[in-house]
Amino acid sequence: MTTLNYTDFPRATFIRRLSSWVYDFLIAVAVYMVAGALSFLLITLGLYFGLFDMQGYEHVVDKIANTPWLKWTNEVWKLSWVSFFFIWFWAKSGQTLGMKAWRLRVQNQDGSLISKKTGLKRLLPTLLGLGNFAVLIDSKNKLSLQDRMTNTEVVVLTLEANRGRL
Repeated sequence: MTTLNYTDFPRATFIRRLSSWVYDFLIAVAVYMVAGALSFLLITLGLYFGLFDMQGYEHVVDKIANTPWLKWTNEVWKLSWVSFFFIWFWAKSGQTLGMKAWRLRVQNQDGSLISKKTGLKRLLPTLLGLGNFAVLIDSKNKLSLQDRMTNTEVVVLTLEANRGRL
């Protein structure tokens, strides 16, 4: 088996990034929903075992929505799982499931995998995918806002290079 040089692949266009983003958005929504179901279960168990009470609310959903510490803890929990999804895949293989489908790989500009710390740094400037619009402004370099801020790039892999990853 030959060793691939990941510095030889072209950078991804905006359209390819956007297409991958749509796939990953749907997966992120699913992760968010599963994390929400799990947090709902944990909060319900907390109520059942008397860790806190309903304080006059009829439904658990009302209790969560009207109790700031529960509401914000719940949201942070769900967003943490979505963040973990992206960071874990980026650091493990350079590809989320949507990126795999579109043969994209996020990497350091030397072709190496990004670290979890770099993945975390990529999340905020990604701005839910809006950071990719920078590729339209600078079509020569094809770098998004998050690429520029973390010295990374998104490249398009060949079919062979994309095979068997994740």
